[in-house]
Amino acid sequence: MASHDLPGGTYRVGDLGLTRVGYGAMQLAGPGVFGPPKDRDAAIAVLRAAVGLGINHIDTADFYGPYVTNEIIREALAPYPDDLHIVTKVGARRDENGGWPHARTPAELRAQVHANLRRLGLDTLDVVNLRMGAAEGPEPGSIAAQFEALAELQQQGLIRHLGLSTVDADQLAEAQRIAPVVCVQNLYNVARREDDALVELTARQGIAYVPYFPLGGFSPLQSETLHTVAKRLDATPLAVALAWLLQRSPNILLIPGTSSVAHLHENVAGAGLHLPADVVAELDAIGSVPRS
Repeated sequence: MASHDLPGGTYRVGDLGLTRVGYGAMQLAGPGVFGPPKDRDAAIAVLRAAVGLGINHIDTADFYGPYVTNEIIREALAPYPDDLHIVTKVGARRDENGGWPHARTPAELRAQVHANLRRLGLDTLDVVNLRMGAAEGPEPGSIAAQFEALAELQQQGLIRHLGLSTVDADQLAEAQRIAPVVCVQNLYNVARREDDALVELTARQGIAYVPYFPLGGFSPLQSETLHTVAKRLDATPLAVALAWLLQRSPNILLIPGTSSVAHLHENVAGAGLHLPADVVAELDAIGSVPRS
């Protein structure tokens, strides 16, 4: 399968043409995204299958594992195809308990960029996302010092493009005054619609919007509605959630993760599910249902 045969085709991220259906490598690590996987050969097989399907957009981070995911990516895919683009992120680390403490000083960010380069076996990182906020959403405040540190590394040729993760519109604007931003990666799905305005803003500006947790944060009532729609369409809830995102806006890029080749194929096929207008309207209403 070629990249243009994948659901949604490709989207320009800076000067890169990324498949709108990408692959999120987080689940290649062990339970809790900590330690090695139970089956390293299976993890390698998933990555090679993703590339075989035409996916050229791999999302990762050196703190997945930590280190494990990037090492597996290198083992599975290096030497990398010219059209394969690895997007990584910095701004966190893992502690001995598997926690995710912040690691956002300029010195920490520089060290993380070099660690990603070393473990991935690259001279330049295609895209580096600055991870701010918390998993559940952005935290207000300036991100200038952190973004300036990454912009300096970009000027040195170590980073091709810069992105942001878990930020609000004010932080995006602040970063853009320092250097161009090619993508924003935030929590967003059919139930969690707080970023509707940011999706529209980034679309107008030609910035990719990459949602994570496609099934995260649903209330029982929201989940019930999604499952009912999925059953009616003879599809899985995840397929419906991914298809809704892909149809939501042309600048949305998906990064569903899995450690199974079979599930990888299901995710790609599911993203290509066509949702009729009446189904989209029914799903849109989920976002207005309280989660508590």
